Amino acid sequence: MKLNERSLAFYATCDSPADNCGFLYKRGERHTAYHRRWFVLKGNMLFYFEERDSREPVGVIVLEGCNVELCDSAENFAFAIRFGGSKSRTYVLAAESQAAMESWVKSLSRASFDYMRLVVRELEKQLQEMSRGLPGGCGGSQDAPGPWKPKPSGLEQCRERLPALPAVLPKENGCAVWNNVLEAEERPPDASGCGGHDEEGAPRPPPLPPRPRVSNGTASAGAAVAQSPSAFCRLHEQYSREVARLRQDWQQKRRGSQP
Repeated sequence: MKLNERSLAFYATCDSPADNCGFLYKRGERHTAYHRRWFVLKGNMLFYFEERDSREPVGVIVLEGCNVELCDSAENFAFAIRFGGSKSRTYVLAAESQAAMESWVKSLSRASFDYMRLVVRELEKQLQEMSRGLPGGCGGSQDAPGPWKPKPSGLEQCRERLPALPAVLPKENGCAVWNNVLEAEERPPDASGCGGHDEEGAPRPPPLPPRPRVSNGTASAGAAVAQSPSAFCRLHEQYSREVARLRQDWQQKRRGSQP
């Protein structure tokens, strides 16, 4: 089909990423000779140009209601795009190598919305099966076996290896001390009475951590500078000017590239 819409021509030549592109040999509709064309696949539309640097495509093939299959032809690595219906046209294309032909057949077969619907249905079916297999999931029970069982995650395995916490955690300055609990459980009992309990069996309070030493006020000054809002404001203004300059350069390049 011939292109007459400027919107399609713009979509074919815009900077949007293509699903596949490359040179293919296309057999003519009236004449059976093959012509080398540059093909670009975007979504379910296959555009073809006379040359790679052409500004407008020669035509477009809408890949809906069609089948992509290999065919016998005078050219090597040939395949056809066949549409349903007796009066529909069949497009015969040929690649330059076996790898290029396989790549084009795979990408063209997956370009239609019908294929996307099948993929979505299959994923929904798998999701439903997984939900039924999960304990307490939608439509399932904890005793009913399912086709899929989740493996314990790394967090759950770590929880199994963690030691059991006491009912009441020792506190230091009104806050529970986690490290002291683990150290008390990992250390063997001290028979001399100098461990975590005194002679009467009561737990001793944990030692207080040493206070950080500050020499000549260097650490406090560095913290004050790091927390000063003026440094953040200057950095914010610097990056704002850089982003504005890059945006202005990009807009100028875009205006210059447009015809």
